[in-house]
Amino acid sequence: MILFKTIRWKNFLSTGNNFTEIKLNNSETTLIVGENGAGKSTLLDALSFVLFNKPFRKINKPLLMNSITKKDLVVEIEFSIGKKEYKIVRGVKPNVFEVYMNDSLLNQSAENKDYQEILEKQILKINHKSFCQVVILGSASFVPFMQLPAGQRREVIEDLLDLQIFTTMNGLLKDKISNNSGSIKDNESDIKLIDEKINLTKQYLIDLQNSNADVIAEKKQRIKDADTKIGFLENDVEALKAVIKDLESKSSNLDEVKDTLEKIKKLRYKFDNQIEALNHDLDFFGNHDTCPTCTQNIDNEFKDKTIKEKANLRKEIEDNLSVVIDKFEENNKKLSDMMDIVSSITDNKMKLNGAVSEISSLNSYKKELKDDVKKLNKESKPEDNTKIDSLVEEKKTLEKNLNDLLEDKETMHALSILLKDSGIKAKIIKQYIPIINKLINKYLSAMDFFVQFELNEQFDETIKSRYRDTFSYSSFSEGEKMRINLAILFTWRAVAKLRNSINTNILIMDEVFDSSLDSNGTEEFMKILNNLTKDTNTFIISHKTDQLYDKFKNVIKFKKHKNFSSIES
Repeated sequence: MILFKTIRWKNFLSTGNNFTEIKLNNSETTLIVGENGAGKSTLLDALSFVLFNKPFRKINKPLLMNSITKKDLVVEIEFSIGKKEYKIVRGVKPNVFEVYMNDSLLNQSAENKDYQEILEKQILKINHKSFCQVVILGSASFVPFMQLPAGQRREVIEDLLDLQIFTTMNGLLKDKISNNSGSIKDNESDIKLIDEKINLTKQYLIDLQNSNADVIAEKKQRIKDADTKIGFLENDVEALKAVIKDLESKSSNLDEVKDTLEKIKKLRYKFDNQIEALNHDLDFFGNHDTCPTCTQNIDNEFKDKTIKEKANLRKEIEDNLSVVIDKFEENNKKLSDMMDIVSSITDNKMKLNGAVSEISSLNSYKKELKDDVKKLNKESKPEDNTKIDSLVEEKKTLEKNLNDLLEDKETMHALSILLKDSGIKAKIIKQYIPIINKLINKYLSAMDFFVQFELNEQFDETIKSRYRDTFSYSSFSEGEKMRINLAILFTWRAVAKLRNSINTNILIMDEVFDSSLDSNGTEEFMKILNNLTKDTNTFIISHKTDQLYDKFKNVIKFKKHKNFSSIES
């Protein structure tokens, strides 16, 4: 049994920098009251956070940090399981997650995710979903068992009946089946390989006993053919080298032609600019009688003389330009021819490289052939069967291993059938279904809700009223649904106690009385609660302070002062 003793927190939700502490095992029944927003429900989120690293309500984890202090969020809880005393410390900014057993810090070498898994599976032996079905019932974010999908209903039942071991075993079995299948394939592949080796070795021994003359002759012919081809290729290489040498001599002055062409281009550009400048001057003197700068008249004699001089100079430059253009065309033709030669040199060099590479390959091929001939020419005695005997023994060992693996496969197949949901878990659940149904109907009757409620092995419900036909959970009013939810909650606690799977001293209900229970339902619920609290510390969070004060042995009142929540002394 998990005996929760004390929980404390600070900088958590609306709580400030001073610890708020609640003793969890002091009183059989405790009423928690306070105005809206005073921090009554903080206990639920603190429990959920410190144990499972997630809020109870549907809020993002960062929102648990107090929005004013914005650091040093810490929640601590102390509990015992048997003779072992535990303490968990979890915090944010800085991040803290520590688990102590008998005042000694447990090994933290694992990652936080694995450390959390150790806490849930090895210490608490309960997950968050089952915790929220058996320990806490909150009107804000609690999802009743009847509203869970079939898969999650099964998960809760398996936790209650301590059937997770079968799920774990099934997961391990799947890994073993996968490894077994891989080993079988590898073993079969190895056997095939051994068979091939045996056949090849036998054939090799037969070949050794026969004459190698035909093989040697065939390899020598290949050597001869390779020599012939090498001769042709060597002739091609010499011819290509000669061609390349000749072409390179023809293109030796390529750079000189490029330089000459560049000089001609610059000279042509210079002449073009001079002609353009002369044309501009001739146009000016031909169309202007007055100087635009000094506004004086241009003398006609000076004007005619200037036009004549510039026209003669233009004619001289144009004649020179014509010569330059001819030179340009001549050298451009030379350059084009030389570029064709360069392209031809590249093509022939590629052919030369190809021929040289092929000669190298043929020489390597000849060496391999000569080595083969040398080995075949050696006088060899027929080998004995020692190597074959060794391979046969190896094959027998592999076949024995394969038979063992196939037997394991059959065994694991049978185990997988047992560990499926329809196997041993279904048989155990089938035995508990009548007990579960009996307990649910017992608690429903205690709350004056007289219906026949039944869950089947697939956890689908059938509900029959005394005066109505069969109908479903969703057909009821909210108050009736609440009675069903409470009956199922008490049933889960009873089953957990019976199985000792999720057995704990605390039960927390958030605003149960403030939602859908009427006065009669409240009275009947209190009767169940008083019977239940013999070994349970029950906490009820409520707004109905006037109606409930005298029904509880202990009352905790939360207040809020200057945006910070605390317990009123």
